[in-house]
Amino acid sequence: MVDLEKDTKFFVQELDVQSEQSVSKVVSEVIDKYGQIDVLVNNAGVQCIGPLAEIPIQAMENTFNTNVFGSIRMTQAVVPHMASKRKGKIVNIGSISILAPGPWSGVYTASKAALHALTDTLRLELRPFGIDVINIVPGGIQSNIADSAITSFNNLPELKLYKPFQESIRQRAFLSQNIKPTPAETFAKETVPPSWRSCTICPFSSKIFS
Repeated sequence: MVDLEKDTKFFVQELDVQSEQSVSKVVSEVIDKYGQIDVLVNNAGVQCIGPLAEIPIQAMENTFNTNVFGSIRMTQAVVPHMASKRKGKIVNIGSISILAPGPWSGVYTASKAALHALTDTLRLELRPFGIDVINIVPGGIQSNIADSAITSFNNLPELKLYKPFQESIRQRAFLSQNIKPTPAETFAKETVPPSWRSCTICPFSSKIFS
């Protein structure tokens, strides 16, 4: 992010997708500076590992608040502007995990499945206003998502029924990073093709970069 801040082609802003005030402020600042938003890329995401039977509801809510409602907050903030221009593109970053749910990552997988369903609905609802909505379903991408997942797991109450599986749960956090993940730079270039680079693109991450 420091490198981007030094590049005059970028307008780097701190944004918390869980805060409507933060979302509104940043979107307004981007429009004030560039006059328009052509593409929104919703890339904010946090992992939540552990057995569904023991993960506190609050931890689940936090994951959905970022992965699902964060994307919806961003979408609701930019849609009025895009609709007034009769054009725009919204790109949601999903996950291949929705195609093969497994143990210990149920909360994350469910949040990405919800995002996929919302994307399909938004595509139909926003088409009359000239707004395209896309859901990208990647595999593993190099990031610090595993480290942040372990930190979150360590802050959960001690497991009871699943205590013997703690090591397996920790290993699951690193699965996406241990199977030749795609470099983040490569994924970004493939996600944002050259034809978009003359547009005003807002690739928003959460306050926790993952």
